[in-house]
Amino acid sequence: MSTHLPDGGRQLSSDEIDALPARWASCFGPGEVARRLAGVQTPWCVAAGWALDLFRGEQTREHGDIEIAIPAGAFAEIRDRFPGHVFDAVGSGRIWADATPDQLSATHQTWLRDPGTGDYLLDVFREPHDGDTWICRRDPEIRFPYADIVHRTRDGVPYLAPELVLLFKAKHPRPKDQADFDTTVGHLSAVQRATLAGLLSRVHPGHPWLAQL
Repeated sequence: MSTHLPDGGRQLSSDEIDALPARWASCFGPGEVARRLAGVQTPWCVAAGWALDLFRGEQTREHGDIEIAIPAGAFAEIRDRFPGHVFDAVGSGRIWADATPDQLSATHQTWLRDPGTGDYLLDVFREPHDGDTWICRRDPEIRFPYADIVHRTRDGVPYLAPELVLLFKAKHPRPKDQADFDTTVGHLSAVQRATLAGLLSRVHPGHPWLAQL
């Protein structure tokens, strides 16, 4: 059984956490996300594992969900593109169903849910930013203009620069994160490799991936 929190959220039980992957079985693909967000003014991009596949130009593994990154201040514009759906705020095994603005502030992660089926369709990271400048959650001194870190596929699907995706995967690399690094590093340009090496040295000094960069 989950535990209700004073702020209206719930601490999920281990059984509920184990059941979550099944609720992502109907999640969107990158093309569907791009279709639904066509014309939005805020910069957004596919993040995490799907971003690396978009960078490489092919799907290299199965993905249990799909994540996008947006400036936190632009969440309302993204939310408005999904009428009839609700956003649950999530973090550290906790969930706030159909989160209020106050509850959203408890975490940066937000799951789009179909209230009819209970299925989750999209994971939205609300990222810190200063206007058109992206700020890294792990180190606020790391900043890049969105124009420099949002790339596009030939079909126009925006995705996060692979060196930043790998920086986030480096903190606690799971087997799939290690596989993502191994299959991506050979595709990075010299500039991208140098950027990733510099970021890893700053955020995760001595990281084993540095030896391959």
